[in-house]
This record gives sequence, structure tokens and C-alpha cells, in this order.
Amino acid sequence: MTITSGPESSLDVSTDPNVTEKPQPEFTLRAIIPGLLIGCLLCFTNLYFGLQTGWISMMSLQSALLGYLLSLAPGFPKLPKFTAQENVILQTVAVATGTMPLAAGFVGIIPALGLLNVEEDGQGPLILGFWQGIGWASAVAFFGVFLAAPLRKQVIIKENLPFPSGTATAQLISVMHNETPPSLRHRHPRSQPQSGEYTALSADDPERLPPSTQPSAEEAEEADALLSRSELKRSASEGWRALAWSFLASAVLTLGAYFLPVLFFIPVFDIFYSGLASDWLWWFSPSLSYVGIIMGFPITLSMNLGMLTGWAILSPLAHYQGWAPGPVGDMQTGSRGWILWVSLSIMCAESVVSLLPVVWEAILLLLPHRQKPAEDEDEERLVPTKWWAWGLGLTALLGVGGVWAVFRDEGGKIWAVAVGFLMGGVLSVLGVRALGETDLNPVSGLGKISQLLFAVLQPGNVVANIIAGGVAEAGAQQAGDLMQDLKTGHLLHTAPRAQLYSQLLGSLLSIFVTVGAYDLYKRAYPIPGPSFPAPTAYVWLSLARLLRDGSLPPKSGVFMLASAGLAIAVASVKVYAQRRGYSWAKWVPSGVAFAIGFLNTPSFSIARLIGGIIEYMYYRRVGKGHEGIWLIIVASGFVLGEGTMSVLTLVFKTLGIGAVTCWGCQGGICPSC
Repeated sequence: MTITSGPESSLDVSTDPNVTEKPQPEFTLRAIIPGLLIGCLLCFTNLYFGLQTGWISMMSLQSALLGYLLSLAPGFPKLPKFTAQENVILQTVAVATGTMPLAAGFVGIIPALGLLNVEEDGQGPLILGFWQGIGWASAVAFFGVFLAAPLRKQVIIKENLPFPSGTATAQLISVMHNETPPSLRHRHPRSQPQSGEYTALSADDPERLPPSTQPSAEEAEEADALLSRSELKRSASEGWRALAWSFLASAVLTLGAYFLPVLFFIPVFDIFYSGLASDWLWWFSPSLSYVGIIMGFPITLSMNLGMLTGWAILSPLAHYQGWAPGPVGDMQTGSRGWILWVSLSIMCAESVVSLLPVVWEAILLLLPHRQKPAEDEDEERLVPTKWWAWGLGLTALLGVGGVWAVFRDEGGKIWAVAVGFLMGGVLSVLGVRALGETDLNPVSGLGKISQLLFAVLQPGNVVANIIAGGVAEAGAQQAGDLMQDLKTGHLLHTAPRAQLYSQLLGSLLSIFVTVGAYDLYKRAYPIPGPSFPAPTAYVWLSLARLLRDGSLPPKSGVFMLASAGLAIAVASVKVYAQRRGYSWAKWVPSGVAFAIGFLNTPSFSIARLIGGIIEYMYYRRVGKGHEGIWLIIVASGFVLGEGTMSVLTLVFKTLGIGAVTCWGCQGGICPSC
């Protein structure tokens, strides 16, 4: 089936009222196949970084950029012209394929189950085989997709929530395809924006544009001719070179670090105090992919503030006070495991505060005086009500059956699993609204709320508790990803039905890619282990154990309460500032980013800060229009270079090809030994 875009999607409208524009293709093979290929690469990349740091990226900007560059490559079908709508479909497929490692819990939930032991949990480790992994991923991969369709009309059409990443992706695509920027498209003529409306930024003036500006024919023509054909070819050629060089630099450095680990574990801080690298895990990793160029300067500041608090203050304090007497890097007896509890309290507190206004708005929507939103798409381009209704019902039934088939009664009674899916649906709605307003999908916090509920429904069952959190996380992740994509599609007039097909197709392929990739990593490395610590696995397991027996490491409870109180105060200020539209809201520390600084070793946060500074300085000098694309290209090359090379080093590891020398390995971490 081919989904086509309607007549509103083109800027070249015939002046003859009796002539209608020929619909442009959207859901096409030349959009789907590159999207799947890019998504597979992103899937490996996200699994690699997720197991290392607990942090993955939606990568919608990178997917759209790569798709556009591929469309200009020799051999790509040129007729008809590759459209912006096809690029939306391409990035929707890629995102669905690339984010499954988080949605299906392979960077947290599944490694956590492997950490179980009989003494503490009453249950030995649960190591899923390949087909068990397929069963689990299939059970949770589609439920959240059908949750997004009924929410679209409310949060995108009526309330017009910002969904900043989705809007930024639409802006990037409009710039690359030389179409009128989304900020100039007024699908519903009106003089003033509605409450909560977000106006996308202009390609030429990314900072301000009057929301009531109406484009003239000349402006539309000018926007459609931003670059001449020769300039377009030259820009594409330069873009490929920038991507190739950044990819090559990151790949060579990654491969070199595999054979010479000291390249990624440079003990630069030992000049201040001997042993900071080996004993306290303070080293510098010049990984180009860790440089968070696209993450944003304010977020990297929050992350480093958390890193300094956790690793420079609390970690030495816990160790020297005897509260965590083991080796610093030990998650059970060392200070890394001790500060994990403080991180957990911050995450939970931030999640609760950030969700409270979302819950209030959701309650208000149930009031009878609320006007139903009017749809702006043709009926044949929408997802029919019976589709998403049947989809929700069938995926919930298959999900409950699939989870029970994989884990049986170890994962909880079948009725409790059903309650878990119901809870996941409710929490996903909250996650979508939070994502739309703040660009942050609090999937981890939503999963922990589900864990709290299951501490009552299935007391003492650690496995059921973790799985319940995983179901909620999966639903929120999938619904949020598709909603961001639907925002992009709405701004660029892409059929929601075509995007639903894209999400389902990408998710289906990614089940096998994610499970296969995880199985390869598991065969080559211990997970969690020195090379892939899977820090979020300990967060899931620690909360489940706390809810089971209430035991905490010495003195950690006092610090958890204090940090939770501070997190609530800071999060309240941030939420208030965001909802009032204050520009300084972005500089209020993010609790989630702050907590991530606790989970990962300092090298991760330091590299991210360097990238944040580079991004801040670059955009101050050149802005975020056409020139801003180059930063995205270079950052994409860095991430994809290391992610791709990780597959090769995985093959080396499997074949027994190791490092030339293990000199420089720090804290027991050596990727090739």
C-alpha cells in the first residue's frame, strides 16, 4: 500500500481551481528500506551506549539527516523527487527500529534479571535465551504504538503541545528539502495562537518569528528556492565529506582503543592525586561519541553537577566513613553502589513533581465543558478508531500472554500482568504529555511508579516487580517516540496512518535485531560487567529489593531523604518556570540528568560537558539555521562511527582477538581483555 500526501503538502498549487495536485508518495520503498537500515545501525549503537551508560538517544534528527544525504547519493531513485514527507516516514521507521533496546528493557530490565540471587531475592538469575528474548520483546513492542493514535488529536491538534524534538526534526527536514518552514504553514487561519501553542522556528531566523505572520506567494516561492540545484549538490557533497571524516575519526579512535585501552582510559587526574584513576574511577575518555554535542549545554551542566556531587563528595564520604567499605566500583559493597541509592531517590522525586501538573491537566480534560478538537486531516489518511481500539486490545492480550509464557508464575500471576499493562497504559498517557511539554519522557520514573504499585499487588516477588516496571517503561517509550514523530508529520503534513505503518514495521524488525545484538554482546562480555556495567539495571533491582525487604545501605536513607527533598524543591521551580514560559527555566538543573551523573563514571559526564560547551559556542557564532546542520552532521558521524566499530570489536572479542597490551586498563575495565 502506498500512502500519499494531500494537496496541502505542496507549495506549487495550480491557479486553476478545477485542477487538483497529483498526490505525492509517502510510504514508499525508498523511504522504508533506508529507514530500516539506518534504524538497525542505530539499534546497535543505542544498545552499545545504553549498556555502557544507561543513556540512549531517539536519533530522529540524525535519521532525517542521513536519509536526506542518502537521497542525494548516486544510485538512489530520483524520480519522483524524494519528498519531505518520505523523509518523515524514513525517520519514523529508523526511530522505531533504533530505540527498541530501551523500549524492551535490554539496557536495564533484562540485565537486572541476570543479577538476581537466591539469598537476597529468593530467585536465581534469569538469563533469557534468544527465543525467550524474542517472546518478551514481542510482548511489549506494540502496545504503546496504538496508545499514541487516540492521543494525537488532543495533544497535537487541539493543545498543540511543543514536542520540541519533533518540531526541531520538522524544521531540519524543511530546511534540507527547501520547503516553507513549519512556522509559516498555517493550516488553521487565525490571528493569534491558542493557549499552549508552539510555533516552530524559521530556518532563517531561529530565534523569533511573529506567530500571526501569513506567508505571501513571494515568500513561499522564496522558501521553496532557498538553495539552487547547484548549491544543493555542493552542500550534499560537503555534507557527505563531513559525515565521512567524523565517522572515520571516531571509528579509528574506537578501534585503536580496543587494541590499546589506555586511549580511552587516560589517567589525567593522577597528576593531582595518585590513584584517582585506578582506585576512584576518575579518568578521561576521549570518546568522540560521548561528546554530547546534540544533548545541549544546560543538560550537560546538570549531569556534571551530579557527577561532582556523587563522585567528588558523596563517594569519598561513604568510603571513608565505612558506609561503603568495598572497592569504589563495586555495586554491592563499594561507594558506587552506595551513591546509586541517592540517585534513585532523586529520579523518583523529580518524576513525581514533573508529573503532578500533567495529571492535573489530564483530569481537566475529562470535564464535560472541554471542547473536542477538530481534525485537520482527510479521513483516509488518519488511523481509524477501530484500528487503534482493536490494536490496543489485541496487543494487550498478546502482551499478557507473552510475558506469562516467558516468565510463568515467576513473573507474577497472569491477572497481575494484565494489571501491569493497564497501569502501563495510564502511565504512558502521562509520559506523552510530559514529553510534549518538556521534551523529556520520564520512562524510568514511570516504571518505578509501576514498581511501587506492584509492591502491593505482588509483595515479595522481585521478578514481578521488575517486569511490571518494564511493561510501563515500554509503553511510555513507544507512545512517546511515535508522538514525537506524529508532531513532525503534522508540521510537514504527513499521513498519520503511514506513520503508524512505519512504527509497526520498524518495531517488528527491531525485535529480532535487538535480541540478536544483545545475545552477541552477552556471549562476548559479562552483562553487567566491567565493559558494559548496565548501570540502570542496578537501579531497577535496588528498588525492587527495597520494596521487598526495606533494607538500605548504612546511612543511605538519610541522604536519600535529604536529596529527595532538594530534588522536589528544584523540580518544582523548574516545572513552574517551564509552564510560565520563562527563558531561564532551561538553566534550572534537571533531576534526571543530575542523577545520571551519579550512575556513570566521571569520564562520561566530562566528555558530555565538552560537547555541550562546543555546541553552545558554535550556535552562538553561527545560529541554528542552515549552518547549524553541520554540527548535527559531525555529531552524527561521531556517534555512528563508534557504534559501527563496536560491532567489529564485538566480532574480534568473539574470535578471541584481544588487546595488544592491557596497560592502561582502569578500575577493572578493559574492553578487549
